[in-house]
Amino acid sequence: MDEIYDLLIIGSGPAGLAAAIYAQRARMRAAVIEKLPASGGQVLNTVDVDNYPGLPGVGGYELGLKFREHADHLGAVFLDDEIKEIKEQKGRKLLIGAKGTYLAKAAIIATGAMHRELGVPGEEELKGRGVSYCATCDGAFFRNKTVAVVGGGDVALEDGIFLSRMCKKVYLIHRRDRLRGARSLQETFLSRDNGEVLWDTVVEEIRGEGRVEEIGLKDVKTGQAFSLPVQGVFVAVGIVPQSGAFAGLVEMEDGHIRAGEDCVTSVPGIFAAGDVRTTPLRQVLTAAADGANAVASAERYLESIR
Repeated sequence: MDEIYDLLIIGSGPAGLAAAIYAQRARMRAAVIEKLPASGGQVLNTVDVDNYPGLPGVGGYELGLKFREHADHLGAVFLDDEIKEIKEQKGRKLLIGAKGTYLAKAAIIATGAMHRELGVPGEEELKGRGVSYCATCDGAFFRNKTVAVVGGGDVALEDGIFLSRMCKKVYLIHRRDRLRGARSLQETFLSRDNGEVLWDTVVEEIRGEGRVEEIGLKDVKTGQAFSLPVQGVFVAVGIVPQSGAFAGLVEMEDGHIRAGEDCVTSVPGIFAAGDVRTTPLRQVLTAAADGANAVASAERYLESIR
């Protein structure tokens, strides 16, 4: 911990990688701290990213690699560690990791978010045995089989569309009578001959001996319970921000770090970018924009403490 960085970036998803690029261009003494073996964040698990300007239909894994290659090209430094806590130390930020400690004048939290679980009986026991949170990762295992996707947003619809290309039947289970996802995605899924929406329905239980065999469902309007034979359950009901290490340090809202478009948090010198912060839209594009904004705010902060 001899080196004092101008800026440390925690996480290397689109927000963290964009921040790394902008920090290098600003000639900051900066580094990215990443706990995962591959950079890119959740985009790595997306088959096609059709809404990133200039790159229609680019593969998620390919886009993540391009972000990392850009940062590498500019000479960005990457450190392999998981940050457990941030403390103030004589006007500096002391980042405490599982492998070491790091000192910086400013820090950007870009730790992203993880998939939310259903919390129903059988889910934990059957994870990896038919229960999945990533259709693009595990979909190939269910070729010509019957599966269910739980959710009604963009991710659930994207998963349903992807799975419909290889599965015999895809049920989309949604607790309301209308979907929340983009209209274009709704139209695509509803046009699939092997796709079907179960409206006003929730999952009560996931059952199977060693592997998923069926799910217990309930109609929320009638209260009627029924079973649906499936071989796979893909959960797409939202995300959980990875902000636990910073609880008590910065102000939060429903687990997300409270920060505006400038990515400024309640603690001077600490910024939040991407899915971990409060924002009405969580996309690759907005996360990358956050990375740029966070560095711009960090530059202003560093100038103010000189």
